[in-house]
Amino acid sequence: MNLPLRIGTRRSKLALAQSGMMQRAIGRALGVAEAEIEAAVPLVEIVTTGDRIQDRRLMEMGGKALFTKEIEEALLDRRIDIAIHSMKDVPAEQPEGLCIAAIPEREDARDAFISRDFDSFDQLPFGARLGTASLRRQAQALALRPDLKVEMLRGNIDTRLRRAAEGDFDAILLAVSGMTRLGVTEHIREKLSLDAFLPAPGQGALAIQTRAEDIDAPWVAALNHAETAVAVAAERGAMTALEGSCRTAVGAYALIEGDTLRLTTEMLSPDGSARWRRVGELFQPTEADARALGEKLGAEVHAFAGDQEVDPASLDG
Repeated sequence: MNLPLRIGTRRSKLALAQSGMMQRAIGRALGVAEAEIEAAVPLVEIVTTGDRIQDRRLMEMGGKALFTKEIEEALLDRRIDIAIHSMKDVPAEQPEGLCIAAIPEREDARDAFISRDFDSFDQLPFGARLGTASLRRQAQALALRPDLKVEMLRGNIDTRLRRAAEGDFDAILLAVSGMTRLGVTEHIREKLSLDAFLPAPGQGALAIQTRAEDIDAPWVAALNHAETAVAVAAERGAMTALEGSCRTAVGAYALIEGDTLRLTTEMLSPDGSARWRRVGELFQPTEADARALGEKLGAEVHAFAGDQEVDPASLDG
């Protein structure tokens, strides 16, 4: 790949922070002087459909692919050379001609509890208003507290934090990873349990996407974190089997300790009244083995849970 290498990124503050991190990492991997990295690996801002429409749930507009579609089109059209995505926004199947070339080391995968008035999720009063646009978080919260009133909250992290601070909600839930990358962790009251709030598949990880012909580019090996890649393969295998999307409440998290990977995956009914979960382990897993385990456990969960997809027309607001 010849310089400059153009990185396509969403225009949100978080996307720019994440892409800036990868811009510097790619530049260093290629031996570019620090002062020259911005010119050698420039950021190309792309506004996606998901960014333009902020007043509706993603499931009403076609799902999380709305955050990647325009960027992937730019890659295929050779207007950019690299795309940086939050892994949890990347659909299970890659468009023909594109691939996930590298997955850097993962940030904290947990969900964050943010509230002006309460120190923890357990302290929320009866009937408290909880803001989230995530069907998974909604279902997990209601599984623990069916009395909560879950209301839609979209927008960038700054907007969501402002609305929580102004008391529009008693609490909101966000990803710890995004808050860490933006340097706003002081707003976190509690980092929620990985068991009670099993993360979205790939949460906390970034995906570096290229054209398939560039999968062996010289910087790829330097940025790929093998342990994270194996864990994410397991989680995305489960997501594929569970048909995980914005219309289904699906969680998956793989932890690697020593030579053993332990994968937990689940599906919930949207109202949290039912929860189906499977756990499995692998010794010295490869990415292919991890994905296969995820697909197996996901299929087992799906066999018990059936179709839990939400019809967007059934939702208020």
